Amino acid sequence: MEKAVTAGSVADFFIRFAHQHGDCITNKKLQKLVYYAQAWHLALYDKPLFTDRIEAWIFGPVQPDLYRRFRKYGADPISEQPPKPELPSRAEKHLKDVIGAFWNFTAWELERMVHEEDPWRKARNGLAPDTASQREINLEDMKIFYKQRLSAKE
Repeated sequence: MEKAVTAGSVADFFIRFAHQHGDCITNKKLQKLVYYAQAWHLALYDKPLFTDRIEAWIFGPVQPDLYRRFRKYGADPISEQPPKPELPSRAEKHLKDVIGAFWNFTAWELERMVHEEDPWRKARNGLAPDTASQREINLEDMKIFYKQRLSAKE
């Protein structure tokens, strides 16, 4: 039986990639990469990569458990070296594709990108830009929005 993918195992994959390539990753950048991994998995495969909820926080999509796990780093790079997550090969391939598409963007650029996209904006509908929120970003909204992006590229 395949091991279930979690937001934590996705985060561990990205953090290990950063360390293996002499790069650094902050909690903010990690949050956006985890979000895009989920969003594009929904668009490509019609099902979530993991079941952990993602919320529409002020600075973009955030997976709360991951945020709490790494908040001690603040805006500094995450220095811990997590163990290699056991992921199905299809999930690993997907995460490598996400790295290829999004890794070279800064945390700030990723934040600006998601702020322009419907799923985060729809979840925050009616909230002032500086109002805290725990509203969940709807998976169906993510799937529809990124599927449209996919068909626009084809």
